[in-house]
Amino acid sequence: MIRGAVDTSEEVDPSGLRAAYDDLLITALDGTAIDVATEETGVDSETLTALTDGDSPDLTLEEAAGVLALDEEFPEADAIIAEARDILLMGMSQAVLDVEALASGIDDAMDPKELQQKIEGRHPMTLDEYALVHAYIENRKR
Repeated sequence: MIRGAVDTSEEVDPSGLRAAYDDLLITALDGTAIDVATEETGVDSETLTALTDGDSPDLTLEEAAGVLALDEEFPEADAIIAEARDILLMGMSQAVLDVEALASGIDDAMDPKELQQKIEGRHPMTLDEYALVHAYIENRKR
């Protein structure tokens, strides 16, 4: 899902990653009526309309995965979510980061316990939070 959103040749910026995620979501919505997408994903029509209008609305990782799963080129939402979490966990391993170091690195936007719970999927993670964590990990891997 989100692997293709990262350009490893330069520093990764959370806002740039979020914009790349939004582009993927807009592409996945292309050709699907908003009411159909709402019914299939559970994401409200105002949020989906804002997304297609070029805004960056609040979405959870789970909601974003549901939208991506509308596109036949992507697997089902559960597989997308698992891959997204795996990207963070493997990245933390490669960058030799634990949740305390990661929390500190993102200026304590989330405390270590909360961060661990979000990465493991025990609490919802917003797409903005995912972009923040993903960007920090990618930059530390360099």
